[in-house]
Amino acid sequence: MERSNSFGTSWADQWDYSNPDPIPEQKKSGDATAKYKKKVGEGFEKTKSVASAGFKKVKEGTSVGLKWIKDKYQKRTQKC
Repeated sequence: MERSNSFGTSWADQWDYSNPDPIPEQKKSGDATAKYKKKVGEGFEKTKSVASAGFKKVKEGTSVGLKWIKDKYQKRTQKC
């Protein structure tokens, strides 16, 4: 018993790969590729510098915070 879908093809016909649809070819341009690589590279450099600056701020903030906690703890223990 063979069933057909609303398009008139059977299940087996839908999965028949003997004549697949051709894949459209993409044109590549060496100039365009180089242009985009340059832009992406510039973007990575900007991202790297921003991330580096952010990391330095976090590191300094953590250092200041730990020193503050250490000072508060030492003041508390000296009172006793």
